[in-house]
Order: sequence, then structure tokens, then C-alpha cells
Amino acid sequence: MSLQDDPVETIPVTRALRRSRGRWRIFAFVVLAIALVVALARFSPLMNPVGDVIARVTISGTIITDPERTALLEDLAEDDSVSAVIVAINSPGGTTAGGEELYAALRALAEQKPVVSTIGELGASAAYMAAIATDRIYARNLSIVGSIGVYYQHVDASGLFETLGVDLDKVASGPLKGKPDFDEPISPQVRDSLAELVDSSYQYFVDLVAERRGITRPQTLALADGRILSGVMAIDAGLIDAAGGEPEALAWLQAEHEIDPDLDIVPVWPRQRPPGWLDLVLGSLFGETGWPGLPLDGLVSLWHPQAR
Repeated sequence: MSLQDDPVETIPVTRALRRSRGRWRIFAFVVLAIALVVALARFSPLMNPVGDVIARVTISGTIITDPERTALLEDLAEDDSVSAVIVAINSPGGTTAGGEELYAALRALAEQKPVVSTIGELGASAAYMAAIATDRIYARNLSIVGSIGVYYQHVDASGLFETLGVDLDKVASGPLKGKPDFDEPISPQVRDSLAELVDSSYQYFVDLVAERRGITRPQTLALADGRILSGVMAIDAGLIDAAGGEPEALAWLQAEHEIDPDLDIVPVWPRQRPPGWLDLVLGSLFGETGWPGLPLDGLVSLWHPQAR
């Protein structure tokens, strides 16, 4: 005779199963509640700061165009709770368009409230373009700064294709359409057109540096041959204002704009993504991870080492 056939035995077993399920439900609820508290503690100050704050915008890795970043900088300009913005830079640069977009967004922000930048290990090319958009630039004495310039990189694999016996044929609407291509070297005509493209972007960059740093165009051109400088050298050349980091930036905000240096500093970019349910349970146990670098094609303002 089975338990199913004996109602006397079945009732205690059913009650035990219900109690077991009830305990698991309570346990799951407690875990979820704890996870929610942890998540709110970690994320709510980033989304809803209480009182006046100083916002920190971190620019790291390869700079590309980013509408979300631009929208956030626009929001900061309109947010009355944000007293000032610190732009923490550690980047080798990126695309010319990405640098221009970030520069324009930071200039618009700086017209509404004080913006100061700090350069960590590296603030070169498009990252330096971002720095000059701020009201004041600090860097470490041994930071790498500068690399003012633009380049276009082309891989010529024609020798490999010839060895393999591969020929890529194409029909184009004009002699410069789809050029340069990786199955052939750059022709003089194509090289001239690319040189014009690079020079146009380069002259734009040089003019920005001369205007924002208050140095003559000849002085800027002497520094804009792609060279990198240490922080000490960059101070002497007028490319940055002073040696230091965030403490010095806070002292400047207090001295020049009467902003309390003891205000909470709230990191607002990169955005902290809302966690999923699994993140709520386990996320607080693990550290942050970064995104890998992005391969770039086209016109770039970049110093070659990868940002780490």
C-alpha cells in the first residue's frame, strides 16, 4: 500500500512540503530584499543625488561619438543640483569626430557651470582636445600629454594577395571612390586627397588649441607635430595649467568659484547600468569590468598605445 493510498500518512507529508516551500519563499524574499538594499545603496546616489554635488565625468579608453554621453552632459548643464563638473581623463584619443563632439559638449557645459579637467596617465590627441574644452587643466608631472595631430592609416596587403594569387577587381564611379583599398598601394592621386583630408582636420585642431590655450598659432604649430610631452613639459609649453589631480581641482573650484570642496563627488559617466535580477543577488560580490578597446577605421586623432 502506497502513501497515496493512506490519507492518514499523506496529510503530514503534504504539510511538510508546504512548510518547506514556505521556507524557501521566505528565504528567496529575504535574499531579494537584501539585494535591493545593496543595489539602492550602490546606484541611487548616482541617479538621485541629495543636495548640491560635484559631478565627475570619466573619459577613458578610445573616444568615439556617443549621443548618450552628449545627452548626459546637456543634462548636467541644466541640473541645478550640480555645482561643478570634474572631467577625469585617461585616454590615448580616438576618432576626430568623437573628439570634436566631446569638445563641443564640454564647451556648452562650461558655459553654464565651472568645468575642470584632470589628466591621469594619458591625455593625448582627441583626449587632449577634450581637456582644452574645460576651464582649467591639471595633469601629473609625468602624465603623457599632447600628440596634437591627425593621421590616416592604411594597410597595403597587395604583396600578400599577389603571393596568394588573389586579385580583387572592382568597378567604381570615380578614381577616388573606395580608395585606398587594402589590395593595392596608395596612388599619388589618392595620397593627395587623403593629405587634404588630414590637413583640414589638423588645422581645425591647431586653431582650437591656439584659441583655448591663449598661445599664438606659430607657437601651437611648433608643438603640433605629433610629439608627446610630459606634464612638466606641457606646463612649460602652456598646454596645461598646473600639476595636480582632483584635490588641486577642488581647491581651484573653491578659490575661483567659491564651491565647497567638501561637496559629494558623484560619478555620472560612464553610466552605472540598472542591474538585472542576478546582478542584484551577486553583483555586489564582484568588481567592475571594463569594455575592450574598439578597432578604428578612418580618420583618427589617436596616440598609438591602447588605454588600459
